Amino acid sequence: MKSIIAIIIAIVVSELAGIIGSIFTISAIPTWYAGLMKPALNPPSWLFGPVWITLYALMGIAAFLIWKYHAQEKGLEKKRKALGVFCLQLFLNALWSIIFFGFHSPSWALVGIVVLWFTILWTMVLFYKISRSAMYLLLPYILWVSFAMYLNYSIVMLNR
Repeated sequence: MKSIIAIIIAIVVSELAGIIGSIFTISAIPTWYAGLMKPALNPPSWLFGPVWITLYALMGIAAFLIWKYHAQEKGLEKKRKALGVFCLQLFLNALWSIIFFGFHSPSWALVGIVVLWFTILWTMVLFYKISRSAMYLLLPYILWVSFAMYLNYSIVMLNR
């Protein structure tokens, strides 16, 4: 029962990053975002919600796998560091939405998403040292953020 509660908490915490980001995203999509020129590979707006909900759930499960890792004192520090970097990338994830949609700043958001991408990679490296399964759960996330980086860059170039 403790594990079920812990995994639910891990998923909810991850989903909160998406909820925070969506506060800034939802109102900008039909107005400001709709007026931007977008690349040919830009998916329809309705696809982003289900994709992000799934990715946040996978992130939560990955964080749970790290959280439940039982380690000696030295391993405990690895676990704390991995979860700390995980929390940092969650913060950067929410911050990207605020910068892009809230501040209407694709250029600064591009800087933010590059930093986010490297922080996700750092999280994956730290997770791999503790749980390969946790790291593999983050693969769809870094792939989607890579695609989002392409979209962000394209929007910057198309809307100079």
